[in-house]
Amino acid sequence: MRRIIVSEFVTIDNVMEDPGGSEGFQYGGWSFKFFNDEYMKYKRDELFAVDATLLGKNTYEAFAAAWPGRSDPEGFADRMNSMQKYLVSSTTTSPSWGPCTVIKGDIWGQIREIKNGAGGDILVAGSGQLVQRLLAEGLVDELRLMVHPTVLGEGKRLFADGAPPLTMKLKDSQIFSTGTTALSYEPVKES
Repeated sequence: MRRIIVSEFVTIDNVMEDPGGSEGFQYGGWSFKFFNDEYMKYKRDELFAVDATLLGKNTYEAFAAAWPGRSDPEGFADRMNSMQKYLVSSTTTSPSWGPCTVIKGDIWGQIREIKNGAGGDILVAGSGQLVQRLLAEGLVDELRLMVHPTVLGEGKRLFADGAPPLTMKLKDSQIFSTGTTALSYEPVKES
């Protein structure tokens, strides 16, 4: 069975909004000052360990606007552009950045079918509303938080008020020289 791995950039105060600076948030781009070679190697290894990405519409559109024109010697951009994408959207019919399969209708049933199908793991980045529902539906196998040593005080948060309680088990952690901490959790299945 394929695993769904969620990987999110967050601040100490749980803000996930606009880490790349393309969404118009007043503090957008907050993650860039923490990038370095070890950080980028972690993200590259993460991307090359999966076969596909699962994205919400807003994140898909931001990535579709950013990645096609990029190239890099490590092949990160080529990997982003060529790998299979699954887009959760009720309005998109002809995605421009592919290969891409649009998921609509019975979203959670379709995602369960994809998980049970052939292939490697699936990475989810950004896509806050999608991630919140994936967690609530019990579809996340691993949650990776890249906690950046900054506090913004406002912005969209990964774990919103009213989210169902979840228990997580720490699987792995890594501290980068910039102070960013990568925390990897597995949801504990409640009986």
